[in-house]
Amino acid sequence: MSASINQDFKPFGLIRFAFPSIIMMVFMSLYTIIDGFFVSRFVGSNALSALNIAFPPISVLFAFGIMLATGGSAVVATQMGEGKRKEALSNFSFFVVAGLVISIILTTIVLLFPTNISLMLGASDILLDDCNTYMVTAFLFSPFCMLQGLFQSFFITAGRPKLGLVLTIFAGITNAVLDFVFIALLQMGVLGAALATGIGQMVPSVCGIVFFFSKRGDIYFTKFICNFKSLGKACANGASEMVTNLSTAVITFAFNIILMQLAGESGVAAISILLYAQFLFNSLYLGFSIGVAPIISFQHGAEEFKRLRRVYKTSVWFIVISSAVVTILSYVMADTIVKLFVENDIKTYELASTGFLIFATSFLFSGFNVFSSSLFTALSDGKTSAIISFTRTFVFIMAALLVLPLIWGVTGVWLAIPVAEFLTLFLSILYNKFKILPLIQRKS
Repeated sequence: MSASINQDFKPFGLIRFAFPSIIMMVFMSLYTIIDGFFVSRFVGSNALSALNIAFPPISVLFAFGIMLATGGSAVVATQMGEGKRKEALSNFSFFVVAGLVISIILTTIVLLFPTNISLMLGASDILLDDCNTYMVTAFLFSPFCMLQGLFQSFFITAGRPKLGLVLTIFAGITNAVLDFVFIALLQMGVLGAALATGIGQMVPSVCGIVFFFSKRGDIYFTKFICNFKSLGKACANGASEMVTNLSTAVITFAFNIILMQLAGESGVAAISILLYAQFLFNSLYLGFSIGVAPIISFQHGAEEFKRLRRVYKTSVWFIVISSAVVTILSYVMADTIVKLFVENDIKTYELASTGFLIFATSFLFSGFNVFSSSLFTALSDGKTSAIISFTRTFVFIMAALLVLPLIWGVTGVWLAIPVAEFLTLFLSILYNKFKILPLIQRKS
């Protein structure tokens, strides 16, 4: 095992190790945001609404990918820490193949029933064609999307987080340049946005395939056994991350339906902007959590509890401080962010501006919730991780969406996520107190 994750990390060393993952996740989040920016600016707010309505099926694809990535990474890193190298390499190869099979199955469903899916998601007659175009084109690249998500975690487990960062940056640049060419210059609309994203995803996917076949990292492709027991364990470990993305799909659908009734297409465009902001700012917490997860898994497997204790304390301090910074930045940058997407559509601008100032409160609480869920996944406690994720991303938000809009209308919609994050924070603190603290106090 490379010394990259098998070492006693000091605070700045841990943050430095996780930093590439943070930047990588920020660039990952920029894929969708860049699409939204160019579509909104050069096609219009209705097209932006279409992208948001088409997003839930893509979230389902992400859900399976991140489940296998985070859960599988925890399994592989733990086995490496236990000295089971051959089994770890076999499972890694099997998890990647399983992900590709899942992406092909989902793509087949979307290609057979695009209109039915778009109508079910709430597309109006005005938005239907754009919804179908974006969704179908995006799924044609689904195997690359799946591989990108898998390699994002496994580059870290392989001891090469900087490689993942470099490839993600190149992918982001490719996406941005092609968005400009396809949407601004060639006026291809939402088709151009989907093509730009898909081609961008090919960069880390193809390079990742070459890297893992080259055997240059701590993990690489080998002949494998279809170990469904390990696959089930990976799925259980990554269940919380899958729940998060599936819940995102359902919640996005709920937001779209409610806001279509309360404010029409402008309301859907406004929530799209707010969800882009959430995706961007929360990517910092998610990137840090992904970066430290293999370290936590390895040290837990090796029973290095003194090292694990230091990693945990450093992580909590980082999350607390960064949460305060992100919240302040989001308030300061609120108007600028909204203006990036809308300038001439006054109704959408007013809705998004008002909503952003309410919505931004959630960033003060979400960091610890995201980290807590990832922490339990890294410790192979998928059940606790799933409980935190499910209550955070579905139960509390859905309850808030069912109640608050009845009292405060559109303002109630903007309050839903801050309320959900605040309630989840108490649950996360309780699980940390009664499960994590006793664990890290053990002697190595």
